[in-house]
Amino acid sequence: MIGQTTWAIAEGYIPSESTGEGRAMESHETACILNPNDRDAMVEVTLFFADREPVGPYRVAVPARRTRHLRFNDLSEPERVPRDTDYASLLRSDVPVIVQHSRLDSRQAALALMSALAYPAGNS
Repeated sequence: MIGQTTWAIAEGYIPSESTGEGRAMESHETACILNPNDRDAMVEVTLFFADREPVGPYRVAVPARRTRHLRFNDLSEPERVPRDTDYASLLRSDVPVIVQHSRLDSRQAALALMSALAYPAGNS
């Protein structure tokens, strides 16, 4: 079985500004979660900040043998992810998954896209 049950993304930031039209051009942070298992994964996301207590867990399902591109911009329960604020995230899954992190920064016409594998902090 591949994957881990705990992943950390030490860097997070959602700019409040975007250029262009529509969702595709909106500045965003994404956790791309791959569930290669034969059963659905329940993933809990907790956010950590420099100047306040953590927020979470946000709960998301990833069906068996599927991927989910989870935009942090879309998370709203227990509260919306703040814009223009540094944060880090910890993802815990009940089955091993693989997590990749990406950001689209569209504040300028010359877009910036960043992507990195999250830190696999758990044991499978």
